[in-house]
Amino acid sequence: MTENAPEYLTVKELAELLRLKERKVYDLAASGAVPCVKVTGKLLFPEKDIRAWMAAGQSDGGSDAIGAARPNVFLGSHDPLLDWAIRQSRCGMASLFDSSLDGLTRFAAREGAAAGLHLLDAETEQWNVPHVQKHCANQNVVLLGFATRMRGIVIRPEDQSRIQSLTDLSQRRFAPRQPESGTASIFARLCRDTGIDPAGLTQTPAQRSETDAVSMVQHGAADATFGLASLAKAHGLAFIPLIEERFDILVDRRAWFDDPLQKLAEFMRTDEFADYAHRLGGYDISAAGKTRWNA
Repeated sequence: MTENAPEYLTVKELAELLRLKERKVYDLAASGAVPCVKVTGKLLFPEKDIRAWMAAGQSDGGSDAIGAARPNVFLGSHDPLLDWAIRQSRCGMASLFDSSLDGLTRFAAREGAAAGLHLLDAETEQWNVPHVQKHCANQNVVLLGFATRMRGIVIRPEDQSRIQSLTDLSQRRFAPRQPESGTASIFARLCRDTGIDPAGLTQTPAQRSETDAVSMVQHGAADATFGLASLAKAHGLAFIPLIEERFDILVDRRAWFDDPLQKLAEFMRTDEFADYAHRLGGYDISAAGKTRWNA
């Protein structure tokens, strides 16, 4: 702190220091992203703590809220409802949906503003939080709820009498997902719990999206896949429920207050979003937008 610097900064002074609009400063304070105190209803920001906060953002490569802006890209796992919401909200975000682990790795490297995840931690039995803590503990990020999804075996209706559980997949053609996907890790976990070796299944080439895997079954290139209830319904296929999973959104806190993610968040609160999720089936969106973990 310089000799003549004030001990506390006002909203206007902090906005000038960070080169942000005053509205953004209020948003940062409300989210807990920036150190502040409230005195007689007025927000004040300890100058010494603000300087330390700024320095921390520079020391970790700009990962804090004041660091270089991330690309306006949504990373991570493919989800039909999220994919639709990004397009329907006209938020302007690009997407690179390859897998949960790919998205988490790219997000940690600051290659995108948000990432969709469904990763089950084997030790804690928690969804997503342990993986985010491991990869993004030093970044200014927040993990938000999006939906819980029903996942299970997707088959053609005429095969319902022959395939009723995981143990019936032997000697059947199975369409897997790529190894780094959350779907593949969850399927491997369920197989181990059932005493099945996934490597022993007759497998097609790995499919890189939820839709591609289900389409393999629909078109007869595979007999089964481990997919979402919503896509089984959309493709006129039968579904055997096995697990309810949590799909969360990891976001950069600075990017969260920018227009693209705010437009998406606003759309997720509309009746149009809720109605579409209901029509898809297999979704519970009651926790959408709720904070699950803060860095």
